[in-house]
Amino acid sequence: MSAATLSAGRQARLMQVLLAPVISEKSTFVADKHNQVAFRVAPDATKPEIKAAVEFMFKVEVEGVTVSNVRGKAKRFGQFPGRRRNWRKAYVRLKAGQEINFAEQAEAK
Repeated sequence: MSAATLSAGRQARLMQVLLAPVISEKSTFVADKHNQVAFRVAPDATKPEIKAAVEFMFKVEVEGVTVSNVRGKAKRFGQFPGRRRNWRKAYVRLKAGQEINFAEQAEAK
């Protein structure tokens, strides 16, 4: 999907869907073994929106999207019990030969 074919409102929505990449031991393992990348996404994001956002922002082809809702942990804040916020995680499977390298893109900007 090219930037020229998307309306301004649609482009703005796609820019808000992906919040951050998830960099962890598990996400690195999944990236190497299954050609997937993990992202923290907006709580109301749908699979088609996530796919369109990744293709639009990183100029790659997406094969599939798997989404999971991560429950916030129960924590203590001093003497008061509390809870961390719930969040949504998306595993984006890229087509063969496609790659997203966050280190190179950070240097380019």
